[in-house]
Amino acid sequence: MKKINLLLLIVAMFVLAGCNDKPKEVKATDGAKQSESANVSNTNGDMLDKVIKSGTLNCGVVLDFPPMGYFDKNNKPAGFDVDYCNDLAKVLGVKANILNLTWGDRIPSLVSGKTDVVIGSTSDTLERAKSVGFTYPYFVFKFQVISHKDKNINSFDDLKGVKVGAALGTTYETEYLAYAEKKGWGKENYTAFKSENDAFLGLHQGKIDALISTNTNIATKLQTEEFKDFVAGPFVPNYDDVVGLIAKRSETAWINYLNLFLIHQIRDGRMNKAYNKHFGSDAPQSLIESLRDNK
Repeated sequence: MKKINLLLLIVAMFVLAGCNDKPKEVKATDGAKQSESANVSNTNGDMLDKVIKSGTLNCGVVLDFPPMGYFDKNNKPAGFDVDYCNDLAKVLGVKANILNLTWGDRIPSLVSGKTDVVIGSTSDTLERAKSVGFTYPYFVFKFQVISHKDKNINSFDDLKGVKVGAALGTTYETEYLAYAEKKGWGKENYTAFKSENDAFLGLHQGKIDALISTNTNIATKLQTEEFKDFVAGPFVPNYDDVVGLIAKRSETAWINYLNLFLIHQIRDGRMNKAYNKHFGSDAPQSLIESLRDNK
């Protein structure tokens, strides 16, 4: 009996001790606090959120590159690229602010924060992709020669010894200079122009004999009275100019959204509508298929 009483007394003592224990207070370490702070900061919005919140899409376009970008008779931005800016702003539910850029302004405008996206016929070169992020392709150009009828430039090799020009910072400038170097022509007969308009003005004034540009821009110029005595010549050999939208390289979510936007431009018929508006016909099926395949 004494043994039983002693056992009950010991059990009671343990129960009372357990009831009197206070839960230990756990203090957050500095590392945990920093982790929590980091999680809060990561909830800040990316470019997609910032554009929607601001109510404005700052969209860069090269406006001396018809029919992709130009000023209409009312001095308003117009063109295929401008339509894409407006379409993007519409699906985002914001206002489009079209910013006129030169070729050389495109990447710096993103780096400085002046633009949120550039829809400026930017060739998706691996070198440029070191500085900015590219979307899927949204257009494909051919590089071509335009010259006066009297120059008789029928092949690309006919440019040897001819005064040739192109707009500074363009891929067709790079391609021509690479071809000239390969052929051993040198750069003495080459002139770089600050803008596309300056380049065509130089051609018209006789400062150069031939100009390298895109087939679309050349076709537009040949419809004007100013260039009635000029002809479209040979293409840059073995080169298709595939272009994409560009944004800050770090804005992955924003680029993903832009990619989906481009898919919907084709799927919903807006790409074909813009093409018909600015080129006078439906988009070629080969172009549609190429863009769908993201080539």
